[in-house]
Amino acid sequence: MRIAFKMKLKPGYASEYKKRHDEIWAELSNELTKAGIYDYSIFLDEETNTLFAVHKLNNKNTSDLLPEKDIVKKWWNYMADIMDVNTDNSPVVKPLKEVFYLK
Repeated sequence: MRIAFKMKLKPGYASEYKKRHDEIWAELSNELTKAGIYDYSIFLDEETNTLFAVHKLNNKNTSDLLPEKDIVKKWWNYMADIMDVNTDNSPVVKPLKEVFYLK
């Protein structure tokens, strides 16, 4: 299964966003993998500061439990100053509907 969504980066933070993801915490990366997430990419539209993310989920994924994990909440807090976030500091995420896939 593939999941795609968009988020919003605050203006002027593209380099910082990339830096933080280049240095992603091993504990967070491991938690994502453990939850069944793989082949995860995030792209930036520099004209609109829109982040486009896509990842795959294995059939036995537990990704819906990630928001309860302390390491995920810690990451959200770490990223909250440079992204549009909800009141709990989770990123504002807009799911995207797949309209074409070339396999």
